[in-house]
Amino acid sequence: MLLLKNACVVDFEPPSVKDGIDIAIEGTEIVEVGEKISPQGKDVRTIDLEGDIVTPGLVCSHNHFYSALARGITASIKPSTDFVSILQNLWWRLDRAIDEEILYYSGLVGAIEAIRSGTTTVIDHHASPSFIRGSLAVLKKAFEEVGLRGMLCYEVTDRNGRKGMTEGVEENISFSGIIDKEKEQGPTLLEASIGGHAPFTLEDESLERLSEACRSTGRGLHVHIAEDLYDPSFSHHHYEKDITERLEDFGLLDEKAICVHGVHLTDEDIERLNRHDCFLVHNARSNMNNTVGYTGKLPCFRNVALGTDGIGSDMFEEFKFAFFKHRDAGGPYWPGDFLRFQYNGNVLLERNFSGRFGSIEKGCAADLVIYDYPRPTPLIPENIAGHIAFGLSSRDVRTVIVNGSVCYDERRFPFEVGPIYEKASQAARRLWRRMDEL
Repeated sequence: MLLLKNACVVDFEPPSVKDGIDIAIEGTEIVEVGEKISPQGKDVRTIDLEGDIVTPGLVCSHNHFYSALARGITASIKPSTDFVSILQNLWWRLDRAIDEEILYYSGLVGAIEAIRSGTTTVIDHHASPSFIRGSLAVLKKAFEEVGLRGMLCYEVTDRNGRKGMTEGVEENISFSGIIDKEKEQGPTLLEASIGGHAPFTLEDESLERLSEACRSTGRGLHVHIAEDLYDPSFSHHHYEKDITERLEDFGLLDEKAICVHGVHLTDEDIERLNRHDCFLVHNARSNMNNTVGYTGKLPCFRNVALGTDGIGSDMFEEFKFAFFKHRDAGGPYWPGDFLRFQYNGNVLLERNFSGRFGSIEKGCAADLVIYDYPRPTPLIPENIAGHIAFGLSSRDVRTVIVNGSVCYDERRFPFEVGPIYEKASQAARRLWRRMDEL
């Protein structure tokens, strides 16, 4: 048993702050929360927090760990004046250059940096056209070695031909089968979804194959939609339909569907997503970086969560950018609204994993973060979000617990990080060379 003593327990939804609380963890779950817990038995590790803050772990609801080695890239990139040219000149060259080793170190670095920032779960969307079969198992290995919870999928697309599309669908189905087999032994650290790139790179046959994969595995679709104006324009030009109408026609919209970006969705699109109880994942920094526009209709969506779209996994930073960009755009929301969006990643987990997430109470998954955040002003339920927007950040993360295991203790991992980063740097150099060679 792990016993956290004398904590300041902070929950996000509904917001609450409770001092002097003990948290008992047995196996993968929280088994007791209260004052002066005194467990019986010898196998108890006790950590006295002396009033330090504990929160549920943060969730990144959309990411691309394959981009982890793109930081400071020096491959030759042609000038890219629009979104599609950015994809063609940078990201679609990068994903084609990924091999097994490059992917493994991308996954390790991504997972390490997620845990360091207090992110205990990453919902990842993967692509590596030169290494499709077995790619999700490699990512899974990296997640498990670091101790990060995750939900993985492979990005199905037609841009690499029918063979690549078919292999992508098969990889999603195969990985779902791996997870199903593990679930027979109990709750798993990893889950699966069914990935699709975006409607403008998916023909009707591909959408039908994705629909069959979702039905046969019981998983939901994870897809980019209307990130740029090109996507809805393509759908209207080639299919005379809104994007979400195409997805709806193939039965791909449901409560497990993760629809990413949605910058240029119509009111009818939004109504369709809401009717099917889908999630919209907002990625403020990525949208700004790619100059695709702003998701100004956030108040119209029923379900909103936050992701990074490959720009790291620091959800404190993403929270701040999302809030300040919204205010800059004249939006009506305050920090508390974005705290709810951050919490909503746990709703996605509950729709896909078995178990309860996102609260510090008996029966919930033991995904927790401990901070040494000095509070110059009172911390109360009404201003938790304000502390995050204007103070609390990933630099304050001290210890991280995922699935009941301490995977980051007093700012140290139980393994040496230096050699991993050295090998990752070598893999990055090779990745950049391969980009110029392909």
